[in-house]
Amino acid sequence: MIVAEGVSKAYGRGSRSLVVLRDIDLSVPEEDFIALVGPSGSGKTTLLGLLAGLDAPTTGSVSLGGERLSDRTADERAAFRAEKVGFVFQTFHLLPTLTALENVMVPLELAPRATPPGSAGRGSRVRPRVRGRELLERVGLVERMHHYPAQLSGGEQQRVALARAFANRPLVLFADEPTGNLDSAAGAVVVELMEELNRECRTTIVLATHDLELAARARRVITLRDGRITSDRRNGGAG
Repeated sequence: MIVAEGVSKAYGRGSRSLVVLRDIDLSVPEEDFIALVGPSGSGKTTLLGLLAGLDAPTTGSVSLGGERLSDRTADERAAFRAEKVGFVFQTFHLLPTLTALENVMVPLELAPRATPPGSAGRGSRVRPRVRGRELLERVGLVERMHHYPAQLSGGEQQRVALARAFANRPLVLFADEPTGNLDSAAGAVVVELMEELNRECRTTIVLATHDLELAARARRVITLRDGRITSDRRNGGAG
């Protein structure tokens, strides 16, 4: 599903250059659940962004779903992400003027139609409202679908963000500190939902976290330090 070959990332130039990642080689199979761990400044969030196509490596290449992202322009990567990738961040990034349901519907409303207007096959595209309601029901928030973000707890907002991330049935979900702003109980609910959606939707999950308990729930844990992978192990986590 994801292949990184010789990936390095540096910011700045010459003597002022800061190398954040160094010669990363990584392969992530379909449907896997991987945690990137390491101290602050180890490069895990940078690596997550490169694997997702949010940025391009300074050297090396990244392929996702058979597509070589490092050869694409920023606009092409953005179009690819909109169609194939889901995101969950530490901050929920919900639009405050939209309800929970409307927030989940946003990627569905922005997605290209499956068939041209007026052509045969009209109606084959799932209606955004129907899909949004289904997802909110799946994360246990259908009764709160008409509430605005300010009316929801932090855990509820992150569950809305998770539902939104799965709206377009992404190939891969990237999560950056998804429980960082939640208490332990709310965080546990979010992690359990991620595990269940990983199994049910067969979506590959890659998350970056400081939380070793969360990392232990993944099938594979990759440790970074000073921009390099220092450990890559399987554990008895999800599934």
